[in-house]
Order: sequence, then C-alpha cells, then structure tokens
Amino acid sequence: MDRENLDRIDIRQGDITTLKVDAIVNAANTSLLGGGGVDGAIHRAAGPDLLFECRTIGGCPTGEARITRGYHLPARHVIHTVGPVFNIKTATQARERLSACYRNSLELAVRNHLATIAFPAISCGVYGYPIKDACKVAIDTTIDFINNTKSIKCVTFILFSATDRQVYQDYLTSF
Repeated sequence: MDRENLDRIDIRQGDITTLKVDAIVNAANTSLLGGGGVDGAIHRAAGPDLLFECRTIGGCPTGEARITRGYHLPARHVIHTVGPVFNIKTATQARERLSACYRNSLELAVRNHLATIAFPAISCGVYGYPIKDACKVAIDTTIDFINNTKSIKCVTFILFSATDRQVYQDYLTSF
C-alpha cells in the first residue's frame, strides 16, 4: 500500500448531506424511493426532485449502484447502493455483497468522471451489519480500488457517531 493512496482516504464524523463532494453515496433500499436513516436524510435534503428521478430508475438490486443528480444537496450527484441485510448464517455472502456496494459505487464514480466521493457506513443501521466487520470491507475494497486508479482523488467515510469514526480511524491506521 502506497502512503499516497492512504492519503486519499478521509474519515470524519458528521452529516453526509452537508458534504460538498462530487457524489455522496446513499445506503438505499431496493426501491430507491426513500426510507429511514441515511436514506431518508438524503431524500429530505435533496428535495422532491430526487424522489421523482429515482422513480424513473426502477430500483436497484443488493450490491449494485445507480446514480442521480444531487438536486438541493451540496454534492452534485447521489450514488445509490443497496447493502445486504446481515445474518451470521450468510456472513460470507453478505461480505461479498457489501464489497460489491463499494466497488460498484466507485466504478460508477469513475465512469461519470467524479473525483471525490463520500460513503456512510453501508448496512450498519437497520440492516444490522457489525461496524468493525463492515469497516474492514469498506476500507479494504476502497484501497484495492484506488490502488488501480488515479481518477478518484478523495474517498471520505463519514460516520454518524464518534465511536464508529474511531473504528474506521483505528483500522485505517493499522496499514
């Protein structure tokens, strides 16, 4: 791992809807029509045009990603991805699908010439994914991806709580 690539990762605590980046990632449900948590906050901050555009997309399967405009958000775009519901019996499959969320979101950013992207802790709310395991998947997938591209200039992980931010910070400093 090149230190320069680690410097392209930023970890913060706060509200993803306030970030002025090329794209924020929405931890969406399969309908893309809004919900609770991060999903609801993004839809409220973006305004009703986001919901209108999402209705034209036709949903999104778990692990995949879709892109829309950001409307009233400081971010120009929203990348919607659907994380897995965590179940210990299907943990391997959940890990693969969670990794796909990050990889597919980053690929969509590159295809749309977006250089800065911010992620919440996908699947860690009502979907029940343990934060430490999700953090490893998120950071490992991101590092693997940015090691192979220079077009992503900064990936921000923005966490709701100080405890979750510390989990991400501790894992990143282990590299």
